[in-house]
Amino acid sequence: MELLNQFVLAGAALLLVAILASALSYRIGMPLLLVFLAVGMLAGEDGPGGIVFNDAGIAYTVGSVALAVILLDGGLNTRAETFRVGLRPAFVLATLGVLLTCLITGLFAAWLLDLEPLMGLMIGAVVGSTDAAAVFALLHAKGLTLKQRVSATLEIESGSNDPMAVFLTIALLELLLTGAKAPGWGSLLLFGQQMGLGLVAGVAGGRLLVWLVNHLPLERGMYPMLVLAGGLALYGVTTVAGGSGFLAIYLAGVVFGNRGAREAANIRQVHNGLAWLAQIGMFLMLGLLATPSQLVAHAPAALAIALVLMFFARPLAVWICLLPFRFPWREQVFIAWVGLRGAVPIILSLFPLLAGVPQATLVLEVAFFVVLISLTVQGWSIPPLARWLKLEVPPPPAPDERLDLATRMRSGHVLLGYRLGPDSAAVGRAASELRLPGGARPVTVIRAGEALAPEAAGPLHEGDWLYLLAREADSAALGELLAATRAPPYLEKRQFYGDFVVLGEARMGELAGQYGLPLPPGAVQQTLAEFLAERLPGQPVPGDRHRLGNVEFVVREVKAGRITRVGLRIPTHLH
Repeated sequence: MELLNQFVLAGAALLLVAILASALSYRIGMPLLLVFLAVGMLAGEDGPGGIVFNDAGIAYTVGSVALAVILLDGGLNTRAETFRVGLRPAFVLATLGVLLTCLITGLFAAWLLDLEPLMGLMIGAVVGSTDAAAVFALLHAKGLTLKQRVSATLEIESGSNDPMAVFLTIALLELLLTGAKAPGWGSLLLFGQQMGLGLVAGVAGGRLLVWLVNHLPLERGMYPMLVLAGGLALYGVTTVAGGSGFLAIYLAGVVFGNRGAREAANIRQVHNGLAWLAQIGMFLMLGLLATPSQLVAHAPAALAIALVLMFFARPLAVWICLLPFRFPWREQVFIAWVGLRGAVPIILSLFPLLAGVPQATLVLEVAFFVVLISLTVQGWSIPPLARWLKLEVPPPPAPDERLDLATRMRSGHVLLGYRLGPDSAAVGRAASELRLPGGARPVTVIRAGEALAPEAAGPLHEGDWLYLLAREADSAALGELLAATRAPPYLEKRQFYGDFVVLGEARMGELAGQYGLPLPPGAVQQTLAEFLAERLPGQPVPGDRHRLGNVEFVVREVKAGRITRVGLRIPTHLH
């Protein structure tokens, strides 16, 4: 019993230190996952903590479950619109991109470390995939809002490239154990089985979870647990059946998050906390597993492999994979750089260690060093790189408080609360005078801690809390009217989109006559949406720009794949 209490104390202390250290990381810009990894290493056998942990089996099991929880949360927060924009390029990156990265990095590692080609390719396979935990954490850090085409491609790629990495690792492991020189048809069947079962199980499992949540009468706090238990059960069943459990649980989260299940907001909120707990626990454990003194011997070679991976292998793979999709060079550079390595390479490097492959320890040490370099160099530079490449867009306006109502009937009504700022259009006007979209209506005004009826509150003041009953579909329009500005000055909407908003149905001939634009032949009868769709790269997304004469058109809103609103920037706003 005493030993158990000591374990609980050590675990709670590590968790507390990691959480407190994360507060410091916000001040200095350090990636959170690097903080958790560093705390684990300091607590390990080479650090002040002196905790000895070298059980690869436990590390693999705990890491896999934690990664499954993170992928489930990532799926729950992935909108269907994201798949429309980024599915095809992300799928190519998740398959061909991982293969190309594996080949380039692996062959370089074999040459540098004087290994047989298969062992070098094993290193390439282990570090060849981007890590979902790292990507999800860093892309949403500090309120970073990227163009949808970029964020969608990165999130879907990181959530779906694990099957390819696992397939390559297992295939190479079998070749090393059997002494074969090349993979056979069985390897291709294995890949098809991994992807196929993962896809079918994920879609079917997600629909089943939606049905269970909508039909089972449970306590409110039990619904997030039902989704967690169902997701992990799906992961386990799919893995035992020979499919990719990681792909299955990610797709189940996507399906569940986009099918209007009741208690969806509550479930997402709880799972966000569970995902952070899983990330902290996983990186703390992997930090404990590392022995820094043993990494020093292969540090120069591992550094060279990491640099080749970051500056040559990943960029070349991204360029080849995105050629058919006409991504602008700025977006290609960013996608290539955000090939973050995190827990997945370390977990995959445990495969050869558990199988007893000679030089397996070398694979683990190289993988760990690559992860450290990736989180340090790439993770630290993502926000400034996004700003430098001009890939940020103004964050969507959001309420300060939100409560889903009528959860049993799933009516789509929400209670939204806004704290009115000095720039709010509602300040100085009575709540009853506001032109609210749809069927939204004021419920109460809270002023100086006192709840007032909307009709008795009089003109609204700065600092008032205004609560409205509205439909989910009207929340974006309400945000435009009432939400406080949270963006930095360079992302202020008038600065970013321009002073004027033009509808996508506007005729180019009329716009050309009004602004003196040089129209190409055949464009006079086109709508603005048609004109821009022909000239923008890939699927249009908010933030896409096209210069015509002295005017710049900036896509402001896209619905169902069609441009509906466009910002017009006049010469005084052009850089």
